[in-house]
Amino acid sequence: MSAFIALARRDLALALRAGGGGLMGLAFFAMTLTLVPLGVGPEPAVLARIAPGLIFVAAALAALLSLERLFQADYEDGGLDLLWLSPLGGPLIVIAKCLAQWAAAGLPLVIAAPVFALMFHLTGPAIAPLVGALLIATPAFFVIGSLGAALTLGVRRGGLLIALLVLPLYVPFVIFGVAAVDAAQMGHPAAPHLMLLGGLSLLALIFAPLASAAALRISLD
Repeated sequence: MSAFIALARRDLALALRAGGGGLMGLAFFAMTLTLVPLGVGPEPAVLARIAPGLIFVAAALAALLSLERLFQADYEDGGLDLLWLSPLGGPLIVIAKCLAQWAAAGLPLVIAAPVFALMFHLTGPAIAPLVGALLIATPAFFVIGSLGAALTLGVRRGGLLIALLVLPLYVPFVIFGVAAVDAAQMGHPAAPHLMLLGGLSLLALIFAPLASAAALRISLD
């Protein structure tokens, strides 16, 4: 457990130093959501209707920005080979790295979401389900993204390829996250949608690290 914590802390420190860390994803998230009202108009009813989908899509795209360097730096300097020889095992290495990336790049999106929810005139009862849905879905964005990062390891400029591989897998999370917020806006309970979203995230947290570890093993061999 101490090795797991040490790896997560080390990757978190590196993620915060490299390219601004989570600030780059947060800046992309903020700029995307700030530009939308300029295109669709300032009508509160329109903004409130499209807000859940826009916030979730922007969060999914912002998560993609940090995935290319998830394993790449360690792969290039040989650190990944040394990590692979540690007693942690491949899946725990993947989880530790994803946890660090989520803390650096995903958690700021969750914290900033209520500000943009208010900007898009979302009602009070819808803000809590929005934050809860993002808190459930964003870790899944990173562990699923780790599979794309592992499959494209060693490929130059693999960021676009990662996006093509993992964006279709983000679709169910976006659907159920948006459905939870829409239900709260209409006065219906959001809990069923959040439970489905939680089930999907749990499956991703179980199976995606196993698949990512297998892909990394192939790349290292």
